[in-house]
Amino acid sequence: MKIIVPMAGRGSRLRPHSLTVPKPLIPVAGEPIVHRLVKDIVKVLNQPVEEIAFVLGDAAWFGDDVISSLKALAASLGAKASIYRQDEPLGTGHAIMCAKDSLSGPTVIAYADTLIRADFKLDQEADSVIWVKKVDKPEAFGVVKLNDNKEIVELVEKPKFFVSDLAVIGIYYFKEVSVLKEALQFVLDNTIVNGGEYQINDGIKRMMADGKVFKTGQVEEWMDCGNKAVTVETNARMLGFLEKDGEELIASDLKIQNSKIIQPCFIGENVVLKDSTIGPNVSIGNNCTIEASTVKNSLIQNHTSIKNANLDEAMIGNHVTFNGEFSKISIGDYSVLE
Repeated sequence: MKIIVPMAGRGSRLRPHSLTVPKPLIPVAGEPIVHRLVKDIVKVLNQPVEEIAFVLGDAAWFGDDVISSLKALAASLGAKASIYRQDEPLGTGHAIMCAKDSLSGPTVIAYADTLIRADFKLDQEADSVIWVKKVDKPEAFGVVKLNDNKEIVELVEKPKFFVSDLAVIGIYYFKEVSVLKEALQFVLDNTIVNGGEYQINDGIKRMMADGKVFKTGQVEEWMDCGNKAVTVETNARMLGFLEKDGEELIASDLKIQNSKIIQPCFIGENVVLKDSTIGPNVSIGNNCTIEASTVKNSLIQNHTSIKNANLDEAMIGNHVTFNGEFSKISIGDYSVLE
């Protein structure tokens, strides 16, 4: 089994945080988004993964430190890491084809801006499985249309009339991904574009036209990390799941003075809490100091100092110094507010 992870985009909806850190590497509940996603997929597959291929943007943005972290992630899962580049943002289909040397055999393709919780077995009779989630407002999503045999026969983007309430979440399984590779090569060779880009859906539609069988795999939870508000919400939901799973979320070297922690919270290494109330639903990275503050429903990354603050639904970057009475804020890396 292989996993292909396109993650070349910078994530403009999560600025200012994605101005200095690629969005898939922004931590949620103490771990980068892409790390959590890949680990959860491996858990769902419940079979050995031999290779994880990451499709990155230009080297100036996705540098050696990013590559090292991704190689370490793959190694921790017993897999080889392959690194590819997508130098131009030409769409999902184009991103996948940037990893064409790895497109063979059974493969999962997953876009690195979402998190899941799922527990199901792949349908071994299907040529492909598209993972979906039942949603309340399907008109806001791309959805699948099923026939009487529960097979996917059509992909419909933001339908004006009801087609189904099963939204495509951006994770796909292919029994033999070289078939998709051939279909996407046709898309590229014939300049079949939507919105000025080459899309995976056009390759999938060619496979369907050739009679390939597509089934659905439903996830229990689908959590977006597209912008600040939903990322804060996703952090809270993920902390709840991890607490229920019995994971240890607070580092043993926490220094706490006259402070209170309301669970669930993630607190990294070498953190100091003084005269503060933290939680619920707060993630604090390594080497942070929180003093005379109340923080809830928020994410704080690494090497940051917070003082005299009352934070709710806040997202604070790395190496930030913050002293004030603001709330519902979003501060990028290396900021100073006094």
